[in-house]
Amino acid sequence: MTILRDKNTSVKDFREIVSEIGMLITYEATRDLPLTTKEVETPICQNRGPPQLRAKIRCGSHSPGRLGTWWTACCVSVPGARVGHIGMYRDEETLEPHVYFCKMPKDIEERDIMIVDPMLATGGSADAAISEMKKRGCVNIKLMVLLAAPEGIELIQKNHPDVDIFCGAVDDHLNEHGYIVPGLGDAGDRIFGTK
Repeated sequence: MTILRDKNTSVKDFREIVSEIGMLITYEATRDLPLTTKEVETPICQNRGPPQLRAKIRCGSHSPGRLGTWWTACCVSVPGARVGHIGMYRDEETLEPHVYFCKMPKDIEERDIMIVDPMLATGGSADAAISEMKKRGCVNIKLMVLLAAPEGIELIQKNHPDVDIFCGAVDDHLNEHGYIVPGLGDAGDRIFGTK
């Protein structure tokens, strides 16, 4: 996290570390999912293969454009996961998030849901994404973020006590502009080198 926070970290290094942390968080978020083994026939004999995930997983985010390698790390860690997307915009006056697009697999209500986003600041967008999944009948939802502010965690725990939050670090607070302090800046800009 220290390297991610450093404003002088190169785009290349930032991407690599985001990917690495993303895989570690995905590992933690999936560790309690049911496993199964599979019998295979090798050229020599029958063999019981190592445990594999039995759960149906759907990875999704309300901001995949900002995710870059964080999104890729989740999909690499769980290669059989179906992927969905929730598009949102924030009302400039009320600052409330509004869903304008939601594309999910057909059997979404039967899946374990992992909502992926780099930052959990105020929690408004994550709250809206979780609510959208619950409207579609989803019950086993996890939120995965690189960095969280206590205010965002508090909102999600209050509105969705059944949702587990997995994050790389919890920072001190939000400043008057709603930025996480000490934070790491805008994750999307730093992943794509746009600032």
